[in-house]
Amino acid sequence: MIRYVLSIISILLATYGLITKNFEFNTIMIFFLGLSMFYMGLEEFQEEKKTNGWLLVIVSLFPLFVSAQGFLIG
Repeated sequence: MIRYVLSIISILLATYGLITKNFEFNTIMIFFLGLSMFYMGLEEFQEEKKTNGWLLVIVSLFPLFVSAQGFLIG
């Protein structure tokens, strides 16, 4: 359920940016994308799929890092 909410928020923010050509919410969209990937990684750990879990958790660190830079710098 949480995964779907985070993914829908990401999709809505991306759609808003594409339709209005206003990209001021990209940092927030990237943050929610990273959170959804991190949560999917945790779900994979619960299903005993450790390889996919580690992959998703490690890959989710990049968007979280990028969004943190966006919040701090710009």
